[in-house]
Amino acid sequence: MPTNVVMPQMGESVAEGTVARWIKKVGDVVDRDEPLFEISTDKVDAEIPSPAAGVLLEIRVREGETVPIDTVVAVIGADGEVAASAAGSGAESPAESHPESAAGSGVESHPESGPDHAEPSVEMITAERRRRKSSPLVRRIAEEHRVDITHVPGTGIGGRVSKQDILDYIDARRSQVPSTPSGGGLDLHIPAFQPGEAVDLQPMSVMRRKIAEHMIYSRRTSAHVHSVFEIDFTAVAAARRARKAEFEQAGLKLTYLSFIAKAVADALRAMPVLNASIDGDRIAYKQDVNLGFAVALDWGLIVPVIHKADRRDLSGIAAGIADVAARARARQLKPEDVQGGTFTITNPGSFGTLFGMPIINQPQVAILAVGTIEKRVVVVDDMIAMRQRGYLTLGYDHRLVDGAVADEFMSKVKATLENWA
Repeated sequence: MPTNVVMPQMGESVAEGTVARWIKKVGDVVDRDEPLFEISTDKVDAEIPSPAAGVLLEIRVREGETVPIDTVVAVIGADGEVAASAAGSGAESPAESHPESAAGSGVESHPESGPDHAEPSVEMITAERRRRKSSPLVRRIAEEHRVDITHVPGTGIGGRVSKQDILDYIDARRSQVPSTPSGGGLDLHIPAFQPGEAVDLQPMSVMRRKIAEHMIYSRRTSAHVHSVFEIDFTAVAAARRARKAEFEQAGLKLTYLSFIAKAVADALRAMPVLNASIDGDRIAYKQDVNLGFAVALDWGLIVPVIHKADRRDLSGIAAGIADVAARARARQLKPEDVQGGTFTITNPGSFGTLFGMPIINQPQVAILAVGTIEKRVVVVDDMIAMRQRGYLTLGYDHRLVDGAVADEFMSKVKATLENWA
């Protein structure tokens, strides 16, 4: 019996994915778990393994095409087997695919219906389908911006409203606001280049486009505030030297990031308000500390997650960081590797950055940026000394996290790192 290959959900807020490349072609023999195609989302670029062994009978989604999650993108079966038709392998029910027919049949089956029992119009049914079939992320954006989603034109399959549809609708609504006398209108557009200017115009990749959307959405959603703490890493540096050989024997590289992640995980367990999300007028306190780590790639940025990091010791965290980073660069991440993050750590210091002001990874309420760690001349007990120092920046959502709470959290992280035993 043929096996359908569907577009996976690579992250809890991901509603669609783009087929970046087919690794196999129709007629190729594939083994179970063998890479079949590459996808690109706002969370990750990844190779998707085959769910079954057999022959690739049919490819239904072309390279570069974006489809909702759970869409059948290909069919695998035995050699010579015929793939089921697209209509019979996951199409919507007649009532949902053809709301006109559903509405019409309702009128015929209830001839006694009068003005007090009017059947819903085609437009009403279509609008309701548009609302019902949108993703939770789209509905949350609509709620936060007080938009009736049934008024938003959907460009997805069956009129489904995508994240881009709702953001475009909000932007269009804002652009209708009259410009201020000072010229500060919201409809201002400054061209990126002038006619005749020498430019090399290239389209954005799917991942780059999704990252841009996500960052703009985060800025619109959260009240961003940042606090910068300078940390003395001298004790951590001594611990690294003492345990370096031990970790190398286990095949691990003991980095400053591992110590920082351990300190953050412990602090989040003590202060759960930074390990939470906002859901309308409710607060969802996460019971697990799942640390996301921003990994820079040649083609973008992704954030794989180490789940239940607070239950790991230093070596467990070091192993987890090395594992997800390696698999991210090899496009070997699984859907669960990019889901469930509750707090994110980004490390621009690896490139020499002193400190950064990161944007919160939605729907989280905080993110930590690690600056470069280097030897600096400082005053200790009224004497000049050489110390390993670096800056840590906490970005937090002021809708939920107060400045005093954020500083208390960072004080806990600082105390752990400066007094590492």
